[in-house]
Amino acid sequence: MLRAFFIILLSISVSQPNPVYANHKLSEILDGIRKRYGYLPGLTISYKREIITKSMAMLGEQMSRDLASGKIHFKPPYLLRIQQETPRSEVVITDGKTLWWYIPQKKQVYRHPANKSAQELRLLSDIFQGLREVEESFVSELSSLDNEGEYQLKLIPNPPWPQIEQVNLIVKKGDFHIRVVEIHNYLGSITRFILGDLTVRERFEEGFFRFVVPDDVKVMEEGG
Repeated sequence: MLRAFFIILLSISVSQPNPVYANHKLSEILDGIRKRYGYLPGLTISYKREIITKSMAMLGEQMSRDLASGKIHFKPPYLLRIQQETPRSEVVITDGKTLWWYIPQKKQVYRHPANKSAQELRLLSDIFQGLREVEESFVSELSSLDNEGEYQLKLIPNPPWPQIEQVNLIVKKGDFHIRVVEIHNYLGSITRFILGDLTVRERFEEGFFRFVVPDDVKVMEEGG
């Protein structure tokens, strides 16, 4: 589930705004995102996810897509819990050191060192902390000024990442709500997360970001 989150490609035709104006507007947008997200104690946000392969994209996305939905819980700087609700229950939890992917239906949980997903986790951390350190990890571009009610941002990893080619964000004007996250890689697939309303969380219950293996669940080590 987590790996699928980070396999994407999006093709968008956009007009190119005046460079000077675009740079000024980009700074204004990033500042707005930081003010909205950058100092939250924690958050919960619903999501809908769709995965479109390269062949689907070439056919105009007319083929059946891999769809899922659930909730994302995040507490700075790196505590993350992704609870997929449909089409089946799955949970991804990390405390920044160990990443667990639990599939109750199979009675299996996969355990990975978090450093194996360091770039992906940093990406999520950057997004949900308001892109506070975006200049250190990405080249940022304003893709379009034409969409009514929305901004489109492009984030290109710098230095380049082995899998992720770029990340696109769709941000609502006015309140700077990050509505869509699209990440694309060099394989030509698209993964799109449509984010719902955000709930600010002052605190989470004790152990919320810690996974305890149930007695009847088999632990699968990375590569096992």
